[in-house]
Amino acid sequence: MYHPTVARLTFRALLGRKRALIMAVLPTLLLAIAIAVRVPTGADDRAAVSVLGGFALAAVVPLVCVIAGTGSIAPEIDDGSVVYLLSKPVSRQTIITTKFIVAVAVTALFTVVPVYVAGLILNGNSQYIAFAYTAATAAAVVAYSAIFLLLGVVSRNAVVIGLIYALIWEALFGRLMPGVGNLSVQQWSLTLAEQIAASGANVTSTVSLTAGVVLLVLATVGSIWYAGRRLASFTFAGEH
Repeated sequence: MYHPTVARLTFRALLGRKRALIMAVLPTLLLAIAIAVRVPTGADDRAAVSVLGGFALAAVVPLVCVIAGTGSIAPEIDDGSVVYLLSKPVSRQTIITTKFIVAVAVTALFTVVPVYVAGLILNGNSQYIAFAYTAATAAAVVAYSAIFLLLGVVSRNAVVIGLIYALIWEALFGRLMPGVGNLSVQQWSLTLAEQIAASGANVTSTVSLTAGVVLLVLATVGSIWYAGRRLASFTFAGEH
């Protein structure tokens, strides 16, 4: 289920100078905000929850995942170079699984680590807030990577659709319409943060822990499986 050559090519594509610089902007901004908040006010649990929940998990994580998830395969489909992979004796499910693993690894580098560091800067992990949001970020990275990888396979407008989902559906509607949380990776992952953080940290999710975990698993496994099925339906000249 993992192919080293496919992984190497995907790492090279995702960590190219232009894409890597774009992905680095948001976590750098997160750390800058954390420092700017901490310096004048000192450690503040409410500020930590606000920054980590309202900016890191709501914006930084999904946006970086859109770039890495769709970027792991969509450009190859758009420019036709995916034919090179499809012509090799590698199962298409293995191609998808490998790209998913690489997307998770790259995204984690640009999100999980910065979120934890930002949490330490903001309040030194008081009430386990840094741990809580780091765990939520890791869970969200896995689910988002699978979903956006699927979008990269099924649509030529994967980035646009991903941005609409992340910024409008989750960030906007998710705040204005509580019911949207049932279809929000952000809220599913927040169930983990709610369990880890101390009760006084005021970290909450709109869904239960059981529902959140089940939906995260279903979204991840389902997206990878269906992406593999869709890639298996691709054909190229000479293939019947």
